[in-house]
Amino acid sequence: MVLRAFGGPNKLRNGIDNMELDASSHFQDTLPVSSDQLLRQLKLWAIDYTCHYHEPVGTVQQSKLIQHRFSQVGDGSGHIKNLYLRDKKKNNFLVTVEQDQEINLKALKDILGAGHLSFGSSERLMENLGVYPGAVTPFCMINGVKNGVKFFLDSDLRLCSKIYAHPLVNDRTLEVSLQNLEEFFDRIEAQIHWISA
Repeated sequence: MVLRAFGGPNKLRNGIDNMELDASSHFQDTLPVSSDQLLRQLKLWAIDYTCHYHEPVGTVQQSKLIQHRFSQVGDGSGHIKNLYLRDKKKNNFLVTVEQDQEINLKALKDILGAGHLSFGSSERLMENLGVYPGAVTPFCMINGVKNGVKFFLDSDLRLCSKIYAHPLVNDRTLEVSLQNLEEFFDRIEAQIHWISA
């Protein structure tokens, strides 16, 4: 079976050749940090979460089709979208905002203090954040912090009682409090830059 995330044959660390990858847990062992490893680490750090299992969802539109299974409208849930961006100086940024927030990249560059912004390629995404397209998440910073990626979080999410984010794969969603997400960032020694997007 051939699964697609981005074109071209891929050579994997575990010896699988010429298979196209997706962002589901089926291929998590090809990641620098697997989803299972992340979940074990969260438990070791006593960071509480609830893990919801579902079919792979790679876009906000796909995610909205399953969100009713684990959250209700008006319950304080923070469903998010994540943007992996680069500027011309090759600085890498991960920006997390509420899922329906419209983003103007020209305005965002000033907020981030960056040059002209563009979306990072799937190859750079793997190199800097350790995930495939469709699984970008704040939890990617477990890899991103080692690669100088700067993380920006929309300050509107401070009003949410819980945040929903993929744990490095897109067929699982973690429900975590904002306090526990901040604890994760403390543990990996990554700074959250709060912004008004």
